[in-house]
This record gives sequence, structure tokens and C-alpha cells, in this order.
Amino acid sequence: MLEEYRIVGRGASEIAASVERGVADGALKPGQGLPPMRELATSLGVNPNTVAAAYRTLRERGVIETAGRRGSRVRARPATTARGSLRVEPPPGARDLSEGNPDPDLLPPLADAFAVAARRAAEEPGLYARPPVDEGFGKLARTAMDADGVPAGPIAVTSGTLDAVERVFALHLRPGDAVAVEDPGWASLLDLVPALGLRPAPVAVDDEGPLPDALEAALKAGARAVVVTARAQNPTGAVVSAERAERLRAVLARWPEALLVEDDHGHAFVDQPLHTLCGVTARWVFIRSVAKAYGPDLRVAVMAGDPVTVDRVQGRQDLGPGWVSRLLQRAVARLWETGAVDVPAVAAAYRQRREALIGALERRGVEACGRSGMNVWVPAPDETGAVARLLHAGWAVAPGARFRLESGPGLRLTVSELVDAEDVERLADAVAAAVAPVAPRTYG
Repeated sequence: MLEEYRIVGRGASEIAASVERGVADGALKPGQGLPPMRELATSLGVNPNTVAAAYRTLRERGVIETAGRRGSRVRARPATTARGSLRVEPPPGARDLSEGNPDPDLLPPLADAFAVAARRAAEEPGLYARPPVDEGFGKLARTAMDADGVPAGPIAVTSGTLDAVERVFALHLRPGDAVAVEDPGWASLLDLVPALGLRPAPVAVDDEGPLPDALEAALKAGARAVVVTARAQNPTGAVVSAERAERLRAVLARWPEALLVEDDHGHAFVDQPLHTLCGVTARWVFIRSVAKAYGPDLRVAVMAGDPVTVDRVQGRQDLGPGWVSRLLQRAVARLWETGAVDVPAVAAAYRQRREALIGALERRGVEACGRSGMNVWVPAPDETGAVARLLHAGWAVAPGARFRLESGPGLRLTVSELVDAEDVERLADAVAAAVAPVAPRTYG
């Protein structure tokens, strides 16, 4: 099983170090099986409990994974860039609808907010040993969450949604644990899960969010955490409705030990109401980023959650970055205070573009969905061919493979640039031609 490599050691730490050396040197390959614990214990002349402790250490470090009766094996290398590499390089002159960026014209100007934050910093410098959450920022964030029905709880500030998710996973999960994720779902999350040594458990979605039966199946199969997007789900635009939220809460109530991570992706650029799932399970977090509505370069997200989780996140931050820049927090607070984003107007602009494209596609017999946000999802049986044909027609779109686990193929089109009606009609023509079945070629 181990070919030429021989695991050595008498203590658990020595055995674990021996396996890690083999992995680092390439002598133990990703996916390669390790000896059963009793067999290795016999060959080393140690107690089986010693080998069990070594294997446990290796699992916690993400070096190996255990799959029940199939035994332990070297974990596959993290897929940190697999989905990120599934990008389309637009040729010169092509319109790029693939990156998921907001419309810059709908983002607020930042100069005043940073000027105010800078003046305050001159009066009250941001120094060590100060609270990690700026008082004004924290009050505004918590008040907004209270208004949306997010359960009471302390807050923390992180450098974006993915930073918050990674920190929470690291606190509550161990390599090999399963995480229920939306399918199709956020590409960055689908990369993060295996990169942390976790296993994604796909949960199908429709226009109203995750399907309750699919979520229950994932939890029954052993998923220890659940990630749900409340609004503007990426890539489908799904919104968790009131009825769907009630059914999902009922499922989660049967699994109170599951960790719930709720991503309010659509905050401040959609106008559909929030129907939160938080508070049903003992461990939960609710995350809001400012990236889509205020600017992707503002790496600020606010996270509410149960006291244990938030306290642990802040404690771990203390050992690393310490805090997210309070200058940034104060600038964002200024944007909130002044209503820098006209949420109804921004939501209406994206809605008009989505609906115009979905309607144009429908008139051409092409199915598409996108209830909220800035993306439209188009099923496409020949995904690769459709992307290539659209590139040839001058449009770069995101291949659905970036967002899928088990769900069917498709295309994600970001509507931020579709300001002109003529652009919508030309794009709809190109998409209809790209997803149409190719007639078989005959030779006679």
C-alpha cells in the first residue's frame, strides 16, 4: 500500500511527523491509503491507541482524511484555484459579463467618507489596545440588523465575507467534516471548503433558495455546517422567501447542533425583504459585506452571531491581524449615516436590467432566472460550446462549471453593463444562438 515509504516512530507525534515528511517529500501521494491503525501499530510495536492519536493529529492538521470503512488516506491537495482558473479571457473589443462586478456608476463616491474618517483619526488616532469594532460602526450595523429581524448577539468585523466564513469554519469544523452548500453556488466558497480539508455536500436551489428536502438529506448524511445565501444568491439570484424560510427553519430545528452561516449577499443593492434563518441552531453567524453596494475594494464585512462564536472569532483575530482598520470602519459608517447608496434606486436599476434580459431571452425561447441581484443564470446543455460561441460573438460570460457541483450546466451573465436596450437585444440574440442545439452534420 505504501510502496517504498516506511512510516516510523514510537510516539504519536513521531508517527504523525513521519507521515507529514512523506507527504511533503512526495513519497506519499494525494489519495494514497495509509495502513489500518492496528496493522501499523503491530509493525511499529506500539499500542493501537498511539497510532489512533497520530492519525487524529494528522486529520486535524488536514494532512489525511478518513472515510469510514475505506480507511485513512492522504488528503487531496486543496483546490484553491480550480474554479478561479475557469475564467474567460475576453478578446479585444468583447464585452465582459463574466466577473460579477457591480456597475461603477451605481457605487457611491468615497472621498467625503474617507475625509471625515481621516479628520476623526487626527483627533482620535487608531492605536493598539483599542476595541476592534468602532463604536459608531457597531451601533449602525447592529441597528440595521435589528430592523431586519436578525437575532440579538454581539458583532465582529472581518475583511469581507469569505474571511468571516473561513474564521468560523476553522473554529467549529475539522478536516473531513461535511458542509452543506448551495448548488449551484458561490465559486469562492466552493473553492474554500476543500481548501480547508472539508467536504462540500451539495444542496439544490430554486428561485426561493435551498430546497428543504435537499438540506435535510445533507444533514442526515452528516453535514455539520450549512451555508445559505439570503438574497441575490450567486449565481442564480435566488431569494429566500417567507414560506421557504419557515420550512428551512423547521429542518434546522431538527439539527440544532449544526453550524448555520447565513450570507446576506444582497444587502443594500436589492429590495426584497430579508427572511433570516438565524437563531434556530445553537451556533450561527449572519454576515453582511459592503462590497457589492459600496465597492469591492472596501474589504469590510460585519458579522453577528452567537456569543461563543463571535468571542472566538475576535480572540483568533487578536492573534493575527488584530482588527480590521477602524479608519475603514469609520468611512463605511459615514456612508451608512449619509445614505450614500440610494438602495431603492440601485435595486431598481439592477432589476430593470435583469428583467429586460430575462424577458428578451424568453421571447427567443431561452429559459433564464434571476430574481434579485446583478446576475442571470441560463441553463446551457453544451456549456463549453456556448461560452466559446458567445466569445466569438463578442460577449464573455462565466461558465457554469465555476459554480456547480452536481447541478446542471449553465452560464452566468452579470447585467451591470447592460444599460442600453440595444445591448440587451444583441446579447439575447447571441445567447439564443449559443445555447441552441447544434444541428448534426451529415455527409453524403
